[in-house]
Amino acid sequence: MSKRLELLFRNEAGGSVTVGIDDPIEPVVASNVSAAMDVIIENNALTSANGDIVEKRGARIVERTVETIDIEVE
Repeated sequence: MSKRLELLFRNEAGGSVTVGIDDPIEPVVASNVSAAMDVIIENNALTSANGDIVEKRGARIVERTVETIDIEVE
């Protein structure tokens, strides 16, 4: 199972911007994630096609499980 931390922002045009971080350090601490997002915004560290990132919208952990199905292959 793989995990991905997604940071959700809003840009200057009001659009959504998602920044993904594969295999985040666990446990993921909400206050640390929020503080890191504040630093990204304050330092204008990221931009998007529709302008700078200006606001936090949220954050989430996305888990993905892959199950291989054995089939006969010719």
